[in-house]
Amino acid sequence: MSAIRQDAWSDEDDLILAELTLRHIREGSTQLSAFEEVGERIGRTAAACGFRWNSFVRKKYEAAIQIAKAQRQKRTQQKKHAPVSISGASSIGLLESSELAVNKNEGFTEETLSIDAVIRFLRQWKTTYQDMNRHIKSLEKELQEKEEELDRLGRENNKLNKQVNEVETDYRVVNDDYKALIQIMDRARKMAFLVEEEEEEKPRFKMDANGNLERVE
Repeated sequence: MSAIRQDAWSDEDDLILAELTLRHIREGSTQLSAFEEVGERIGRTAAACGFRWNSFVRKKYEAAIQIAKAQRQKRTQQKKHAPVSISGASSIGLLESSELAVNKNEGFTEETLSIDAVIRFLRQWKTTYQDMNRHIKSLEKELQEKEEELDRLGRENNKLNKQVNEVETDYRVVNDDYKALIQIMDRARKMAFLVEEEEEEKPRFKMDANGNLERVE
């Protein structure tokens, strides 16, 4: 048995579903039989095919469905006018009495299904529904983990921004102190230079042997 696919439906899958379902309608078969054949063809359950047909594909082929039903009706009328043996008529009667009409809201309008086919379809639909629930729960858990990770990263980002602001503040303080120190050192150099100039400009005297002061050039 082929593996059951869980991926998204492609345009080709939808086309196969539409073609086979229309053929079954046209030939007087049940839609469930069509869904089972499609499922075997593309690797999906009949329930998944039925859900896809009723929820999306059917709306795109309303005109084609009406044409297929008209062809089926014409074929049925031709069969009615054809001679039927007694044994053949009895077989048809037994077959019709063993089939169950399914409500239109279930997506099988004007089709008859055997009880076994309905049970098989419901079981497959239950499996598909359970798989979908598990997948949804897995996605919800993954989403919650992503949200928690996003919240954690947000807190870390706020913490880093606070640290950056503190570093920028410290840098501005240090930079201002450095500029002030440079200005102080510059003024100190200028003052030292002026003092040296004043010292050089002052007249110098020395005493000679007679006790007289004379200026030193």
